[in-house]
Amino acid sequence: MMKFKSIAKSNSAAQSTFSIRQLAALSLTAMLVISGCGNNTGTKAASTSSPASTPSAAAGATTIPAADKLNIKVSFYPMYEFTKSITGDLADVEVLVPPGVEPHDWEPTAKDMADISDADVLVYNGAGMEGWAQQIVDSAAGSDLITIEASKGLQIIEGAEHEHEHEHEHSHEEEAASGADDDHDHEHHHDESAAEGSDHDHSHTDSANSEADNDHDHAHDHGGLDPHVWLDPVMAIREVQTIEAALSAAFPGNAAAFHANSEAYIAKLEQLDQDFRAGLQNTKRKDFITQHAAFGYLAQQYGLTQVPIAGLSPEQEPSAAQMASIVEFAKANKVTTIFFETLVSSSVADTIAQEIGAKTAVLNPIEGLTEEDAAHNLDYLSLMRQNLDALTQALNE
Repeated sequence: MMKFKSIAKSNSAAQSTFSIRQLAALSLTAMLVISGCGNNTGTKAASTSSPASTPSAAAGATTIPAADKLNIKVSFYPMYEFTKSITGDLADVEVLVPPGVEPHDWEPTAKDMADISDADVLVYNGAGMEGWAQQIVDSAAGSDLITIEASKGLQIIEGAEHEHEHEHEHSHEEEAASGADDDHDHEHHHDESAAEGSDHDHSHTDSANSEADNDHDHAHDHGGLDPHVWLDPVMAIREVQTIEAALSAAFPGNAAAFHANSEAYIAKLEQLDQDFRAGLQNTKRKDFITQHAAFGYLAQQYGLTQVPIAGLSPEQEPSAAQMASIVEFAKANKVTTIFFETLVSSSVADTIAQEIGAKTAVLNPIEGLTEEDAAHNLDYLSLMRQNLDALTQALNE
């Protein structure tokens, strides 16, 4: 697994979080003062390739001096792995959200804002995942900071807020199955979506703008949109394409290396997609109960039905009526596994499992690595395979 750097510490009383408007102003001021930032690896859109700018994975490559590497900040873990897989040794890629911290709850500090303003590139998921990002994008206009919204150009779905309340007899499985093949024509169908993503106007959704104006609540509200696109391997491929296209456009001297690295990583994602398709195609059941409504894209892609206990925010507590509805659904459909996730409490899933005599298991939204994940050298690909194993087992019981 790639060892990743985190540039943020957990927020403490000594390092209070600024309001979004204060942070935006500070960011803009910093970027105006430090107008010479972003000149690593040559001039943007004019850098030239050389042996020193070849990824270390390539044959005969040499170590690149730190001063010559791109300085890239990314919002949270999947953006790190996607970006680092593209840049290889051509960039120092650092994660803003610290390991073990739930990214829905995280907000940048003044130091984080200064670090972002010093960077060459900021990569973020978008679709409302990072409520703070739009202010930074707006503040970056006219500066040297390049902002890349990885989900730009993707079809973002609305959050599945309690699918089980509408249809307990699985009639919605047909709808999920009909959408499963929509995005499967992805094998080297990269350029269309990547081209859409390379445009940096960052007007992806109106909800992102409205969330940015919500200084306190934006971390818990995606504006009704589901940002968890990275949990569908096909959508993950599209995000990698978008990041690669934007980096190649900004740093054409490194475009060949970026493209080669991207294709190598996409091949792994394509194999992951094939494994999910094969593993989930003929399961005994097609519905699964999960604590957090993070798996809508994965369910849609592979003909499954997600039955979330709560909504898009992992900290959202279900009402008594919602809990009763889930218990009723689970009993009626003989559900044997209730999925919970890392980084948040499993108490709700435990309560429902005890009520119906089921077991609990992890279905990981991969919003960050735990200390245990890091200790075992786990990464996005290995954690997704753990998710596949967990789903395959639960859906065949």
